[in-house]
Amino acid sequence: MRYASITDRLSGLGSGKWALHIEARAMAQRGEPVIELTIGEPDLPPDRRLLDACSAAMYAGRIRYSNGRGEPSVVAALVDKYRRRREDVTASNILCFPGTQTALFGVMLGLVEAGDDVLVGDPLYATYEGVIASTGAKLVPVPLRPENRFHLQAKDLEAVITPNARVLLLNNPHNPSGAVLDADEIAEIAEVCRRHDLWIVCDEVYEELIFDKEFASPFDMPAYAERTVVVSSISKSHAAPGFRSGWAAGPVEFCDRLLPVSETMLFGVQPFIADMTAMAVSEDFDTSARMRASYRKRADLVRQHLSGSNMLKPMMPEGGMFILIDVSGTGLTGEAFALRLLHEKKVAVMPGSSFGEQARNFIRVSLTVPEDRLETAMDRVAELGREIAGPARRIA
Repeated sequence: MRYASITDRLSGLGSGKWALHIEARAMAQRGEPVIELTIGEPDLPPDRRLLDACSAAMYAGRIRYSNGRGEPSVVAALVDKYRRRREDVTASNILCFPGTQTALFGVMLGLVEAGDDVLVGDPLYATYEGVIASTGAKLVPVPLRPENRFHLQAKDLEAVITPNARVLLLNNPHNPSGAVLDADEIAEIAEVCRRHDLWIVCDEVYEELIFDKEFASPFDMPAYAERTVVVSSISKSHAAPGFRSGWAAGPVEFCDRLLPVSETMLFGVQPFIADMTAMAVSEDFDTSARMRASYRKRADLVRQHLSGSNMLKPMMPEGGMFILIDVSGTGLTGEAFALRLLHEKKVAVMPGSSFGEQARNFIRVSLTVPEDRLETAMDRVAELGREIAGPARRIA
């Protein structure tokens, strides 16, 4: 039988990226005591008021068809949110989607196709490769170098731009590294994009999980706003990943042209979830503040537990819910170390190679577990490091 070429382009780019996570889940289901530090799923529950609002809306009959742009309540809330960043935002700048992933898929579908190139910092979030491949476009990696703390450098971007480049996919704050670009860095990067007439698609899902720095975006800069599209959601900011509620914010012409694409994909989101999202976006909740404090504390816990090692080197994040650990001192790649850690110590982490070549010597640790379990996991990480070192190379 014949299949569309998209099935070939996406072969191996779906759940295959999460093979170690899937294996760890299978081990846990068999009763093995695995500590799971693989995925970014907040351990803090959503605020009860949001759950009550969602439930009340459902029982009030908010279960009928919506429209392609989004329910008026959530569109209005998003307009208010982005007007706090930029005065000229209107409802015509907003499109609603079920989650950041769907928003990103729709946005890319509207901007690139076969023969086009999309520039993405490496390391990158694991689903980006599939999103880009689905359109027929080609991913062109931009090295995010460990020595620069994985901050995208304008000169590195300039060096890899191709004649077919159409889009820079910019993730800030960054997953997996936790790097947060400041306004000067953003402006330098955006100026390169302006000179080369590139769109900038900004994945800003970790916007509210920055520890000490100020958030910056080209969407907020007048010189670059008309080439910038933001995608985001309430998954991380409000600890609500399972509700699948996200959006895109961009130029009016872009949104008008993408609307039929969105309508063809799904024709609206669930009204009862939209009502909850409107409440989440427009009212004050302490969920993100509590997560910020927790993730920062846990990242420091990881750093302290491995501080005596000259083989295992945590890189403190500037935001988000992960920490990268350089394991190159063990002589193993991140993948080899992660596999041994799972099978020998029953701790599941993500190999850096799941996120790109630049992170191949790292493992990514999720900070979304209680401190006591994280401490136990880091004790096991250090123990594996000592065993790899052997008598001649003991970790202090």
